[in-house]
Amino acid sequence: MNELNLKDKVAVITGGAGIICSTLARSLAAQGVKTVILDLNRDAAHDVAKNIEKEFHVQSLGISANVLGKVSLEEAKREVNSKFGTIDILVNGAGGNSPSATTKVEKMLGTEDENLEETFFGLQIEGFDKVFDLNFKGTLIPSMVFATDLVRKKSGVIINISSMNSYRPLTKIAAYSASKAAVNNFTQWLAVHFSKTGVRVNAIAPGFLLTNQNRFLLIDENTGELTARGKKIINGTPMERYCVPEELTGTLIYLVSDLSKFVTGVVIPVDGGFSAYSGV
Repeated sequence: MNELNLKDKVAVITGGAGIICSTLARSLAAQGVKTVILDLNRDAAHDVAKNIEKEFHVQSLGISANVLGKVSLEEAKREVNSKFGTIDILVNGAGGNSPSATTKVEKMLGTEDENLEETFFGLQIEGFDKVFDLNFKGTLIPSMVFATDLVRKKSGVIINISSMNSYRPLTKIAAYSASKAAVNNFTQWLAVHFSKTGVRVNAIAPGFLLTNQNRFLLIDENTGELTARGKKIINGTPMERYCVPEELTGTLIYLVSDLSKFVTGVVIPVDGGFSAYSGV
């Protein structure tokens, strides 16, 4: 079996202070990877980096940057290069959803007295733009900036964080589903574009986790119990539970290591069987 060959490599993780991506960063640090925690929240990024250094005794750097701002990312890259050298791994983890890009109802009833503001027609264009930009352009622009190191070195890996919504869109979250489908397509496109450079591009499609972005849809804020939508998700997942962030780390380590040297352009579901289940 090939060795992982990860020690002392440099990884940039966007959205790195979040629940999911901080866990991914920790799993890389456990393999001896120098981690760069990139997040809009400067204090949170510094805290995650500090905790990683304390726990794993591996260098970690917290940087504030906007994944939708190329200049901001270029400044971050210069700081990374000056302190850690060139980059080997990019994890595009920044993303999320918004209530303003979410319909209040799952399906239209088709009745004359239906409140159109609760349907597709009530979606706010600004909210749709915000979600689509964050998930898609927030993957595109960091790749433009940080992958220059990878291409020049003729080695390296980009990992995009997709979603099971990219395969089968969920009701209500039109913008999120569409943006993650775009991430899948871009992953495949960039993998082909980079195929002769030595740079691999893949994605992970998590099943359903409880995050700050989706909690309002899945947990009743008054009772703390699952909403009807949350129950649907559990019933549609053969393992009958939510994923936890640590369960994504094995797939991440596989994809960034030499164990997957001939793997590029794939999107791997980590979904508890959701994509395999017809509901019957």
